[in-house]
Amino acid sequence: MVENSTLEFLKTRRSVLARNMVEPGPSTDVLREILTAATRVPDHGKLAPWRLVVLQEEARVTLGKIAADALAGQAADKSVDAYASSAAQFLRAPCVIAVLACPKAHPKIPRSEMILSAGAVCMTLLTAAQSLGFAAQWLTGGVAYEPAVLQCLGGHAGDEIAGFIYIGTPTQAPSERARPALNDVVQFGLAP
Repeated sequence: MVENSTLEFLKTRRSVLARNMVEPGPSTDVLREILTAATRVPDHGKLAPWRLVVLQEEARVTLGKIAADALAGQAADKSVDAYASSAAQFLRAPCVIAVLACPKAHPKIPRSEMILSAGAVCMTLLTAAQSLGFAAQWLTGGVAYEPAVLQCLGGHAGDEIAGFIYIGTPTQAPSERARPALNDVVQFGLAP
């Protein structure tokens, strides 16, 4: 087997829970490097069918309040604690990047390919941040499906939130988790 540090990194990559992240997050220069890598994903037709919204400082507080207000109307648990928990969700890490899937009408490129391209942006954000020693986690949750949250992020009709990428410094190393056996999830060749 050939030694390959990139492959070894990918084989051992593990998300760190957002609640296990602290300051510092990436500096502006490092964040630009991460964002540059994240926008080099497969993109059939060069449509860039995604947008990234970097949330730091007060923007995380504001988005949390909008999310909590949106979720409060639907929640079975109307307690103050539930509202406060929703409002604080974007404060778990010093940097949160919202990835919006912004499909465009195209005669040859299906919407599903554009959504998958946004998913590739999410995964590349995780990988780039983690390759630099930061902790990162991709989350969605009910807030990702709230129209008020999409709107405050600059989303339009037909757009979707692909995920929120939390980035910070880990407070602890993540534990390994069980992975599927290749024989359970991989098929070589066509089905009989």
